[in-house]
Amino acid sequence: MLILVSNDDGIDSPGLKKLASELKKIKKARVVVVAPSKEQSATSHSLTLHRPLRIEQHGKDEYAVTGTPTDAVMLGVHKILKKKPDVVVSGINRGANLGEDVHYSGTVAAAVEGAIMGVPAIAVSLVGIENFNFGPAATFAKKLTQQVLKKGLPKGTVLNVNVPNLAASKIKGYKITRLGKHSYGDVIVKNVDPRGKPYYWIGGNPFKFEKIKQSDCEAFDDGKISVTPLSVDMTYYDLMDELNSWEL
Repeated sequence: MLILVSNDDGIDSPGLKKLASELKKIKKARVVVVAPSKEQSATSHSLTLHRPLRIEQHGKDEYAVTGTPTDAVMLGVHKILKKKPDVVVSGINRGANLGEDVHYSGTVAAAVEGAIMGVPAIAVSLVGIENFNFGPAATFAKKLTQQVLKKGLPKGTVLNVNVPNLAASKIKGYKITRLGKHSYGDVIVKNVDPRGKPYYWIGGNPFKFEKIKQSDCEAFDDGKISVTPLSVDMTYYDLMDELNSWEL
């Protein structure tokens, strides 16, 4: 079994190292790490098209790519592995990828790139701000990966996993969820630099959510791990018939 591991926090991220170490415990599994050479958070599904990319080997089955998470997975499959892996696992991200975060997340994008290639894919994030304990997330990721390897996933599917940054004994199980919705509040903060010129900082409260039943945000509020199936196919099928009736 061949497992490709990537992330958006970079090759030196402790979450990546913990994830790869745990996945190596799967019997007969070869784990290959191909990750960005530096942090690429919030790069979404961007590709590097206007400059060359380099691959740097850091150790046995460990490579850094001077690009985005999507670049890393593409180069991992087409140039390093030279064949499709059995599963792509991305993470463990330092911070949440709940609700709308999935549209901005490089962690999720790495997994989506795997799914686009027809490979089952998992994205794993640890919901916290500091003092990250990657152990419980890595353990759950290993169990989930074993199930995906055994049972498979529909083509074009990603499992987006968010684990509370708690001790294993305090996590209240897991829940299969839908995407929730953030209520960020003041997303853009304006300030003034020493020369009197304004500048802006994009931010907001990462833990302020709307109350949506069965959502990943609700699961986090309840102290549970969320597992949300995502589809690469973004077509809104229910609207197609109505659009066909329009006179354009």
